[in-house]
Amino acid sequence: MLSIPGQSGRTCDGWSRRELLRVGGAGILGLALGDVLRLQALGAAAAPDASKPKNGWGQAKQVIMIFLQGGPSHIDIWDPKPDAASNIRGEFKPIKTKVPGIWLSETMPLLAQQMDKATLIRSVSYTPAGLFNHTAAIYQMMTGYTPDRVSPSGQLEPPSPNDFPHAGSQIVRLKPSDVPMLPFVMLPRPLQESNVIGKGGTAGFLGPAYDPYYFYQDPAGDIKLDDLALRKDVNKDRLERRESLLKKVNDAMPEMEKAVEGYALDSYYKKAFNLILSGQARNAFDLSQEPEKVRDRYGRHTFGQGCLLARRLIEAGTKFVQMNWPSVANGDPLTTAWDTHAANFGPLRNIHCPKLDSGLSSLLDELDQRGLLKETLVIAIGEFGRSPRLGVSTSGNSNSPDGRDHWPYCYTALVAGAGVSRGALYGKSDATASSPAENPVHPTQILATVYHALGIDPHTIVYNHLNQPRELVQAEPVLGLFS
Repeated sequence: MLSIPGQSGRTCDGWSRRELLRVGGAGILGLALGDVLRLQALGAAAAPDASKPKNGWGQAKQVIMIFLQGGPSHIDIWDPKPDAASNIRGEFKPIKTKVPGIWLSETMPLLAQQMDKATLIRSVSYTPAGLFNHTAAIYQMMTGYTPDRVSPSGQLEPPSPNDFPHAGSQIVRLKPSDVPMLPFVMLPRPLQESNVIGKGGTAGFLGPAYDPYYFYQDPAGDIKLDDLALRKDVNKDRLERRESLLKKVNDAMPEMEKAVEGYALDSYYKKAFNLILSGQARNAFDLSQEPEKVRDRYGRHTFGQGCLLARRLIEAGTKFVQMNWPSVANGDPLTTAWDTHAANFGPLRNIHCPKLDSGLSSLLDELDQRGLLKETLVIAIGEFGRSPRLGVSTSGNSNSPDGRDHWPYCYTALVAGAGVSRGALYGKSDATASSPAENPVHPTQILATVYHALGIDPHTIVYNHLNQPRELVQAEPVLGLFS
């Protein structure tokens, strides 16, 4: 059931006939986007509670989530253990970073020079709720809730309108954008494991008005943005005339009807027109406006150009950008996937880590140089890490002698910006990176921290498709991350 708060005409089957006619009529005039923007603004967050802890509260205006789907090996990237046995420490040597006492793997030399801008959480940990696959872990990471329906194969069922919403959808509902820009963008491919596509990546029971803008194109290639451009048969003057006509219709509506129906064609439609007319969104996606040396620095590959695009979207006013690792969760590790059961060290050394290194290090440095890091929360994380011991099976998968299996019991996240301590470590793993030795952090706590940084109480109540109250996330923010 779809319910539009503040409007009459709700039925058990969705919108009433009158509502459908109204929205459909606007759609005929090319204004469906306006309805989306109006719906998104119907749940603005309350003013911050003065009793809330001040650590990081409300310091973020926007979020960039770098989601490394597939599960990168924490011990081979973020948390090297040079004193562990050879079948644990692996082939890579540790290197010093710009921050004394913080070491990274030799696979990340560029990021090592940017570690003065970020905190590493080396104690992310959870125990799977009866499931040990990517989809369940991704769903938990994106929504803050464990899945309730699993297919006989052990994978989750496809996305459902009854799913819990992605955190980005919750955020743009509670903190609607005040600029004519796409509020939530997900790129360059959907969250996916095998044939389960998009699970955890939708607005779920909030309704499609809060879905992200799915930019499923390779930002390193030619980009097409037909849906953000004027149709060939509709020029700018014609669209502006439509706006003027709709304003007259709106002005002619009786005040009582405006109040009861909540259907005034005002600021929300203005945003829709501005989004198309201003070209702000189209310009943000136009990477050709960037100097060649900047594009080269990020890396001329999907991940690097995606990180550059994330920076441009944030500058243009997008509130939540999610950059998914360009491979599916269980793709081929010899090409682009972090799922390194069959081979770990060669792909990390030659393919994955150089791309991660160039893209993430450039993003942090540019955000800082442009003054955006003060108000942009950046998170780089996977759905889990990889098994510290080589060649063992921890999830029922087969692994090569140099492969690593799924490992949710201890892994690493990088966080930066919006008041997060710079050049710091939070938490600590044990001698083999197998479990937290200090300050364990559940993935749901990371989501709670995101809400907190944006000035949203993580325990804010939202009503699901059955009109049942649910918290945004049942976890507390990690206040120790903030300086």
